[in-house]
Amino acid sequence: MKKTISIILTAAMAFALTGCAAAEEQNVPASVSSQDSTKAAEQEPLTDENVQNGSADNILVAYFSWADNAVLADDADAVASPSVIPPGNVQQLAGWVQEETGGDLFSIRVTEPYPSDWDECLARANQERGDDARPELVENVENLDQYDTVFLGYPNWWYGVPMALLSFLEQNDLSRKNVYLFCSHGTGGLANSVELITEAAPEAILSDNIFDCYEEDAASSEEDIRDWVNGLGYSQPEDADGSAAASLYEMQP
Repeated sequence: MKKTISIILTAAMAFALTGCAAAEEQNVPASVSSQDSTKAAEQEPLTDENVQNGSADNILVAYFSWADNAVLADDADAVASPSVIPPGNVQQLAGWVQEETGGDLFSIRVTEPYPSDWDECLARANQERGDDARPELVENVENLDQYDTVFLGYPNWWYGVPMALLSFLEQNDLSRKNVYLFCSHGTGGLANSVELITEAAPEAILSDNIFDCYEEDAASSEEDIRDWVNGLGYSQPEDADGSAAASLYEMQP
């Protein structure tokens, strides 16, 4: 009798242990699957679609403008040849982008300024293009790591970009940053500029939503470029009194 009871108890314990083991095996895949999903989400590639728009604290508005890179001549003969008159086209566009986003403004400047006479400036720009030059810059962006979004403005020079823009891109790493382009141009449009920028900053997340306007229309493009920024989701909210962030030009002494 005792032997029979012992056999029954042993069988019952074996059955219970088997059931526990089965339950544990069923729970393991769920736990592992959850960890794998979390890990996969953490490693999801950064793209233009899944990056959340940042605040003004991490937005940089960098631009190259002839007006910021020329020796301004008081006696320039605008009839004989066009000369630069500040604010420049890209300088104006950048100012409106900065006001709309509230980001930090950075002017890309060369150590050797360009002539204020357009024909002379054009000749030098063509020489730099032929030499594949990288003009020396006055400075680079400080604490670039704090920015995850960059608005980059430039003019179309010789169906491409000013070579100083390539100096900037090669000296300031925009890898894994959202980059939005805005451009002032003549009849050549964007020409080869986007390809040159992509080549100089291959790891940047370059948006194909680009703002461009004819150079003669730049001064009247404020509403259009503000609408563009707003459409991207980077416009800053207005203050309680209904006014936007302080104007770039209001902040200057």
